Amino acid sequence: MPFRKFPPLLALSVLVFALVLGGCSSKEDSVGYMGGRYRGTKSYTVRGKTYHPYKSARGYRETGVASWYGPGFHGKKTSNGERYDQNAMTAAHKLLPFNTRLRVTNLNNSRSVIVRVNDRGPFVGSRIIDLSREAARQLHMIGSGTARVQLVALGEGGREADILTPEGDMLGLFYIQIGAFSDIYRADRLATLMRSKGYGCRIARHERKMQDYYVQLGPYLSRSAAEKIGRLLKRNFRDLFVIAE
Repeated sequence: MPFRKFPPLLALSVLVFALVLGGCSSKEDSVGYMGGRYRGTKSYTVRGKTYHPYKSARGYRETGVASWYGPGFHGKKTSNGERYDQNAMTAAHKLLPFNTRLRVTNLNNSRSVIVRVNDRGPFVGSRIIDLSREAARQLHMIGSGTARVQLVALGEGGREADILTPEGDMLGLFYIQIGAFSDIYRADRLATLMRSKGYGCRIARHERKMQDYYVQLGPYLSRSAAEKIGRLLKRNFRDLFVIAE
């Protein structure tokens, strides 16, 4: 396209508009610890996969695998523009808004900490959160590297955030885990049974426990949709829970 000269007044207007936009830019436009550049609630792509962060953390609860990151990232910029401090109580999450406060409970020893989300990740397997080194130390999971945890979003005064309203629903891909087996044949029988009843179903594997097989229903496109089905199945599968991918 050939270059066009703008009239002086129009050029000045364009320059002023650009400066105003620059002055309104957020710290969240920064390089995250995986090298991606994105805003805290804007969609972003890492390793060819696009993520759509939640607009709200209200009602967020999730159970899954936590990991931690430390010395190699200490002092580097996080996704919201802060410098990562391995001794602070912070965390990286793929979807929660920046500054979300979470109660993280290690389900192996019942120890709990409160962290603030200021980074994006982890982008490894099915892990749901990356904790700072200090948070991991307090949860006694430094040596193991990972731990099964429960995450709960907190509101003002450290209380659990309100139950989600339809306007605050969480969108994405959600699954309902209904069983875990060390025998692939048992897992396959349950998956086949649920498919015969009309449910979408998959058998997943943990990246560190490849001998285990997890039967999961879905995907569902919102957390509320998955939770609705989960309530219907709770009587038959008492240990079921919803996970986000």
